[in-house]
Amino acid sequence: MMKTKTIAASAWLACTLAGFGVNSAWAVLPIQHWQQPSGAKVWLVESPSIPMVDIQVAFDAGARREPQEQAGLATALAMMTDKGVKAQGKLPALDENALGEAWADLGASFGAGAGKDSFNYSLRSLTVPDLLQRSVQLAARQIAHPSLPADVWLRDRARWSASIAESNTRPGTVAGRAFTQAVYGGHPYGWRSTEQTLSKIDVQAMQAFHDQYIQACRAKVSVVGAVDKAQADALVTQLLAQLPKDDGKDCQPLPAVAEVPALQAAQDIRIPFQSAQAQVLIGQPGIKRNDPDFLALLVGDHILGGGGLVSRLMEEVREKRGLTYGVSSSFSPGLHAGAFVVSLQTRPDQAEQARQVAQETLAKFVAEGPTEQELRDAKDNLIGSFALRIDSNRKLLANVANIAWNDLPLDYLDHWTDKIEALTVNDVRSAMQRAIQPDRMVTVVLGEKK
Repeated sequence: MMKTKTIAASAWLACTLAGFGVNSAWAVLPIQHWQQPSGAKVWLVESPSIPMVDIQVAFDAGARREPQEQAGLATALAMMTDKGVKAQGKLPALDENALGEAWADLGASFGAGAGKDSFNYSLRSLTVPDLLQRSVQLAARQIAHPSLPADVWLRDRARWSASIAESNTRPGTVAGRAFTQAVYGGHPYGWRSTEQTLSKIDVQAMQAFHDQYIQACRAKVSVVGAVDKAQADALVTQLLAQLPKDDGKDCQPLPAVAEVPALQAAQDIRIPFQSAQAQVLIGQPGIKRNDPDFLALLVGDHILGGGGLVSRLMEEVREKRGLTYGVSSSFSPGLHAGAFVVSLQTRPDQAEQARQVAQETLAKFVAEGPTEQELRDAKDNLIGSFALRIDSNRKLLANVANIAWNDLPLDYLDHWTDKIEALTVNDVRSAMQRAIQPDRMVTVVLGEKK
């Protein structure tokens, strides 16, 4: 059964450019959600102003589903998606060059990508009927029948391995790897592709990963553009039609992935390294994306270190003491607790002082929370820039996909600004105190001068 809510999509940016006031116009765009007989779930926002459609097809096939010894497998499959498709019936096989030319002729784009949690296919096309139909047909072939040519994979694997070897000479990479491993422990979020893991990935492994996880019954499809519900349903059906048939009843749940373990004690990691700038990273496992305090933590992080030049950390570490050009904080939530991190670079002889000031600033903020003025300024900034989060089909698609992937309420965007406005100092302080434990942080300092 179809559910419908509304997204209050501000036309603030368009009105400002046209010389009107901020409150001159609002557009209300319905978000529709239904499930197909195959089990695929669809979210749609009709945006008829431009004859274009953007589609994202997401599967639970990100890095958290890889074997540890084959870290990089999902990304490898994504990389190989545009390297060719197999022949089907009277349709000939296409190599990477022919595939690229086919998309250029259509004036459309298609690609794949893999993150910590999801594996995504993205299609953008004009809604001119013939062009759209041909684009969907070609995309369906790439989703279901990538050719995964072995010689191309060997070529690209060699390039990827060389890139990894080169990146391992960079201080930021070395510090980041040590931080990630310490924060996540043995959780898949902490695994990184290496020359050794890539050497264990072959075409057979990619095909097996594809067959196991890329199934229509597991798809979460977000659609934004000049199509109605019937058209969107038909497009999604066609996109997934060449995957193995399943009526949605036999699609068994995938095995659960363990949660990120909480840190039991502080860890201090010092790494000697010859570099012009020392790297300082301070953090711990943070929150999941569906955390009920997500917006309070978004505001808290904005005040602490995510708000650029006006943040607490910038004031204390840069403005008052001149220890760095930049310092920031961030959460990276996912289906599991992503890392919270404070990061900065500084002169090697100032690394210890900068670390100490950053940690003291963090601990004080968690204990006391923001001031009323800091909270007001953060709200004004976030609410004032809300329209810029949804001012194009692609940005709107990203928001719809976020709702779909994280099982957020369909009216999530409707109430976003109201919920931000309603937050109090105590809300932000309590959320930060629950999510962050300053006495149990991983601290990585690379390249300090004793």
